[in-house]
Amino acid sequence: MQEERQLPKDERQRLVASLVERLRLGTQQDLLEALGSAGCVVTQATVSRDIRELGLVKTRDPLGRMRYDLPNRNGRLDPRETLATLLAQFGRQAVAAQNLVVIHSEIGSAPAIARALDRSEHPLVVGTVAGDDTCLVISADARRARELAAELAAAIR
Repeated sequence: MQEERQLPKDERQRLVASLVERLRLGTQQDLLEALGSAGCVVTQATVSRDIRELGLVKTRDPLGRMRYDLPNRNGRLDPRETLATLLAQFGRQAVAAQNLVVIHSEIGSAPAIARALDRSEHPLVVGTVAGDDTCLVISADARRARELAAELAAAIR
């Protein structure tokens, strides 16, 4: 079971954005429960305020179900731009270990980082595996992993 804690507003709102990106959340109750599952204790009033301040909009997913979505998502961004934004906002550290790169990030953001890396079709990336706050990136060899780790670490700074 995840430890419950209160997060500062900016971290909580980044978590809300990450959850909205990754999950189909159609109600404030869905969002409240997703935050609770991530160990973030909030009230319904806080969720309502975060929705308003983040400018979340209700849209329909491809199956016609209602869900919250982030604003300005009409056109798809370049995957490399998305990756750079995610690393700058949520990344904490990128280190090489043999042919692997371990990216530590804020809670809930690793799947989005892994997805952005996969979509970017980066020539140094063979594949990714994501947990909640850690992303494992596989490179072909140790030299490429060190090169990739340096590139990702620079984007984090």
